[in-house]
Amino acid sequence: MDDGSDGFFYCQRCGAQADGIRDTAVDQDEMLLTKENIGSVVQRRVSDGVGPTKPADFGSEPEGPKPLGYEDYYSEIRMRYVMGVQIMIELQVKALVEEFNVCPVIVGMIEPVWLRFVASTKLFSDDWADEAINESESQVQGVTEGVGVRAEHKSEPHNLLGKRSVMIWYQSVSKTIPLYYSLVISFLACHLAREPILSTDIVKWTLDGKLPYFAAFVEIDKKIGSPTKACPLSSSRMFRPTQAISMQKLESLAASIAQEIGLELPPVNFYAIASRYLKQLSLPVNIILPHACRIYEWSMPPELWLSANEFRLPTRAFILSILIVSIRILYNIHGFGKWEMSLSCAVKRKDKSEVNNDDELSQHSSSQSDVDDSAAEPYGKRSEQSNFDATEILVLLHSKYNELFDTSDHGKDLKEYLKYCKDVVFAGVELSFEDQEEDKIIEDLWKCYENKKDHKPSELCSLSPSGVHKRPRDHSQSQKNKTKTKKPNDEITPDSKDSHKDREIRRMKSNMEENKFCYIPPRKRVKRHDYLHYTRKKGDGAYVYAAHADYYILLRSCARVAQLDIRSMHAAVLSFERRLVWLEKNIQHSLKQLPSNEDCQLCHDGNAINLSKLNL
Repeated sequence: MDDGSDGFFYCQRCGAQADGIRDTAVDQDEMLLTKENIGSVVQRRVSDGVGPTKPADFGSEPEGPKPLGYEDYYSEIRMRYVMGVQIMIELQVKALVEEFNVCPVIVGMIEPVWLRFVASTKLFSDDWADEAINESESQVQGVTEGVGVRAEHKSEPHNLLGKRSVMIWYQSVSKTIPLYYSLVISFLACHLAREPILSTDIVKWTLDGKLPYFAAFVEIDKKIGSPTKACPLSSSRMFRPTQAISMQKLESLAASIAQEIGLELPPVNFYAIASRYLKQLSLPVNIILPHACRIYEWSMPPELWLSANEFRLPTRAFILSILIVSIRILYNIHGFGKWEMSLSCAVKRKDKSEVNNDDELSQHSSSQSDVDDSAAEPYGKRSEQSNFDATEILVLLHSKYNELFDTSDHGKDLKEYLKYCKDVVFAGVELSFEDQEEDKIIEDLWKCYENKKDHKPSELCSLSPSGVHKRPRDHSQSQKNKTKTKKPNDEITPDSKDSHKDREIRRMKSNMEENKFCYIPPRKRVKRHDYLHYTRKKGDGAYVYAAHADYYILLRSCARVAQLDIRSMHAAVLSFERRLVWLEKNIQHSLKQLPSNEDCQLCHDGNAINLSKLNL
């Protein structure tokens, strides 16, 4: 058939138009991507022309298996590895959408990001295989003897030093695209979709086995099949990671990949992430979040964009810095000793006696103070007292500090831990032979564990292998011993109110010293009630961080939910405060430089121009 140049095809003999055949002028590689064909399209595009290049003769007799050539080995290893990492990414995206309620739009974002990144690595260039071999030979200095080739590997290509080319190419491709890049690509897609997914979430879900990574090689082996002669490496060796990626490196690599493929990234979704942190801290979202959003929109800190610098503070630190500044302004947390006052109030309620609290804050010396009240900056200045009381949220954060620690699900229950070991730690591991007796013992022990609550203590003792019945403990005698050895300081009497408060303050001081902080007593003889700035001093070769207990309680709670060191969290707060001071100074300077009406000669003479009459 001939192309009639009108979009239709015609028979060369009779000239009849062919039905059902039409030229659409659309390249096959530019077809519309859907969830169903994304795998085949990605595989076809990435393959870069790998496959038969000449048509077989019609009617020719089937030939026997051809010996594998040099190109067959590196093409198979390269394609198998890239397709395996791609399947790992697809499994992660599926888990994010189905289990963690991520927007399905990331399914369409993964394909262009992944393909552009693979193209940027030059992995499918024609000279990639030769360069990998030459690099392996040049790494050895001096004259060396070649390593003997094993008999089972004689048919494979080797370099001049006798090393298997299969392993050289595998090490090269795994170094170019490490397995943890699958997590980076998934995180980058969530960031592009403006999802409130943080690097801490990706790492936690990976370690918990909820995001396919450590055990993904099992599903990869089912999809790409068993090893071939051209790629004799097993899926567990190629696609089983040995370690997870760090949270800091995950963010920096995502920004680095975006720079390599020319992708312009948006900032993090401040509103969604900030509201999530406030709910995690059990703080009022409707009061704090609107104020924090106004500070964010006014300042727009550049630290809320992903950075390729691995040593920069993460974005979540600056999100919480904005929240800390907003909370301090709203609740007037500026070293007035609200937490210390709550200790006295707690003892007062417990003792049911009248206590005068006027001079309680004057009993501590302020010699350790590292704050200059007169040097406070004008931003955040409040002429009247705040309408919100900080005592309630400080007591709440102090009491729930230990509950903010995010533990893994498999560490809470033995049943979940055993399931985690089976599905993640020992994934793909099976007995080399069937042992029915061993399976029966495992099943009986599992039933015994599930029904442990139904067993009485005597029944549990009878199940012990030694068969020795222990004498029950005399609880009455032990209770008497506890009563005798009980320290008098453990009881709070009406005369021990001050000792209880001092004991709590000593605990706070000890906790602050563990984190390289110095306790500052509550402020007295306050001259100014505006925003209070903290500084740091260098002493004995290290920085000393001084802070009040109110600020420290808020700071350490935010550092725990962000999984950061308290000093790093404090450094982020200081950096953001310096930015606010810089913005205010520049705004005031710009306002002073604006020309006044007296400086304008036209306005002074009364010859003002009527802009409405101009034909623009």
